[in-house]
Amino acid sequence: MSPRIAYVAPDDREMEEIRELAPAGADAQWIDPSQGVEEMAALMQDTVVIFGDASVELARRCPNLKLVQVASAGTDRLDVAGLAEIGILVSNGGGQNAASVSEHAIVLMVSVYRKLHLQLASLKAGTWSEGFGEERRRASRELSMQTVGIVGLGHIGQNVAQRLKGWGSRLLYCDAVARPSDLEERLGVTRVSQGELLAESDVVTLHVPLLDSTRGMISDAELDAMKPTAILINTCRGPVVDEAALIRGLRAGKIAGAGLDVLEEEPTPSDNPLLDMENVAATPHMASFTQESWDKSRRFALENAVRVVNGEEPLSVVSPE
Repeated sequence: MSPRIAYVAPDDREMEEIRELAPAGADAQWIDPSQGVEEMAALMQDTVVIFGDASVELARRCPNLKLVQVASAGTDRLDVAGLAEIGILVSNGGGQNAASVSEHAIVLMVSVYRKLHLQLASLKAGTWSEGFGEERRRASRELSMQTVGIVGLGHIGQNVAQRLKGWGSRLLYCDAVARPSDLEERLGVTRVSQGELLAESDVVTLHVPLLDSTRGMISDAELDAMKPTAILINTCRGPVVDEAALIRGLRAGKIAGAGLDVLEEEPTPSDNPLLDMENVAATPHMASFTQESWDKSRRFALENAVRVVNGEEPLSVVSPE
């Protein structure tokens, strides 16, 4: 019999871990996406949940399919609206990667402020601290007591706030949805408009999904609105930032620096100017890559898949824009 939960991935190297994490009753089998849609669909006629990416074309050919489940926070690789039109729900990882991503965002803040990438380069070059230079020392800053503006107070944004509250940071946030006052009080955050956040923040950190409404939401006008001493942190999705505008802004001194885990094109070309800027700390989209995040995200995804197989409603359903 075809699997009731189909794990669609380029290879099966994660299947052993998935089977170890899978709750009792989970019947998961690897499906190779390099096959054609017809071949994949033939193996998935009894599939109720696809764990991984799935096209609308594939979903249409799976008569028992109810849910496409991903372990990540982002679902921009999927046609969520198209799947919804044929009655297929999409669920994400339910914020299980929030601790890892929020920690990485804070690491990038500290890295840009303290120029850790340049300190490491000086050490590796054998010049010790002399290679770092007096000017760079004087330009280094503490994160504590700075105003941090959080764009998007979802799972990850809340985790960032929770951690930075202990650093003594002043915390602002903007979000399309106002959060409950008790949550704002517990996290020590104040809701402001996006314009206020950009104007007042020393650090602007982005934690929004990639949607039509958020694509390029940070561009020339937004960079103009920021303090020239401010830094921008992006650990959500690269296209949320207009990369050409960011390059222009950094070169012109509109902002002081950036910490980026995501870029518009991934992998980014080796000649991307951002990679050669001293005031940019960049990592290769690995903010959620921890063992804890992996375990929690996969377990949540599998448990959610089992819920649907058992006739229950899924959690963390993503609404089409």
